Amino acid sequence: MAPKERTLKLPDGSTVSALWQKPKGAKAVLVLAHGAGAGMTHKNMAATADGLEARGIAVLRYNFPYMERGSKRPDSPAIAHTAIRAAAADAARLAAGLPLFAGGRSFGARMTSQAQSIEALQSVAGLVFFAFPLHAPGKPGIERAGHLSSVKIPMFFLQGTKDEFADLDLLKPVVAKLGKRARLHLAEHADHSFHAPAKSGRKDPEVLAEILDAAHDWMLKQ
Repeated sequence: MAPKERTLKLPDGSTVSALWQKPKGAKAVLVLAHGAGAGMTHKNMAATADGLEARGIAVLRYNFPYMERGSKRPDSPAIAHTAIRAAAADAARLAAGLPLFAGGRSFGARMTSQAQSIEALQSVAGLVFFAFPLHAPGKPGIERAGHLSSVKIPMFFLQGTKDEFADLDLLKPVVAKLGKRARLHLAEHADHSFHAPAKSGRKDPEVLAEILDAAHDWMLKQ
């Protein structure tokens, strides 16, 4: 089914675009934020939303304000958080009682976890991170994970083992420290975009299917 266009109104009176897709017999809803370099209509975002819809998960994806304006410079966290809250509130209305989750790809994942750590998102039962950006490439560190200890709902990290934004020697302890409310799923040979090189013997659709199956199974168990 083709996604339905929606408009989200932000506190300052501005708006951002959103796309809503809900399969028949939906079992849960995911609010999905895009990464820093590509908006909600990017092929990877569309493939993620379509794949989840095929698995019975409704998806609301949306643009951050800077992407809506056509800018390449990401919003400040405060501005990004307002868009995330607007999307979560809209999804809560659309969900009609279904379990509601929020998260996103890379930048969108980190902004969503930050927003949740400051003030709980409306009706959201858990967070799903597609390639959480623990640090910048070549600059390993865990400073970006500091706020995660303030997130009190379940979190699911979907990460490639070759992700240059998340050294596994750092990410694994970060997730372990969060205790039972956090889980990590690793996609072998995949990078930050969930691309696996040909020499690995894996194809990108296979990697995507793996992480979407994992996301689906995790959400339905919460």
